[in-house]
Amino acid sequence: MSTDPATIRYYQENAPHYVLSFAQGPSRHLDAFLDRLEPGARIMELGCGGGRDSAHIARRGFGLDATDGTPGMVRKANERFDVGARVMLFDNLDAREQYDAVWAHACLLHVGRADLPGVLARIHRALRPGGWHFANYKLGDADHPDEGRDPLGRLTNLPDEAWLEDTYRKAGFAIAATERYPGKGADGVQRDWYALTLRKE
Repeated sequence: MSTDPATIRYYQENAPHYVLSFAQGPSRHLDAFLDRLEPGARIMELGCGGGRDSAHIARRGFGLDATDGTPGMVRKANERFDVGARVMLFDNLDAREQYDAVWAHACLLHVGRADLPGVLARIHRALRPGGWHFANYKLGDADHPDEGRDPLGRLTNLPDEAWLEDTYRKAGFAIAATERYPGKGADGVQRDWYALTLRKE
């Protein structure tokens, strides 16, 4: 999770209600991402939230290290799914070539743009050679063109596609697939999102 105190405070205060307000099924990009991996691959999940994706990863037989920066979210994930989630901020990711994949659904969007290259460097370092990474972001637009606070007070970086792709390439990732799609987050704001599936070069 982001180290932004207001963002962490929002998730901590709203964890019991937040995890119940979303569908119980896994994220729609997850199975396609998992299908790229070898059986039994070891996956780190960043921003595991209430644990729905964590549970699906484990059910499919992969090794799982589920993490979230918010203690309340970690507690909920373990209460609901017993996935062994642990508290970890993005800035505390210090692993070196320990994972075959890093799954980061709807969480890196809370990292300030100036800080994102450093977080991506940590993800790159944590991956084994040829390892996979998924992340998705809310995009900025003419009405909301720059990073700032969303209506819930969370920091949101709101990049565009070109900036994201360039930032990932500079961090040492090859882009395997992208998708732009409409979506609505917890703040109720309709935006386009951008999903990237990437591989460590």
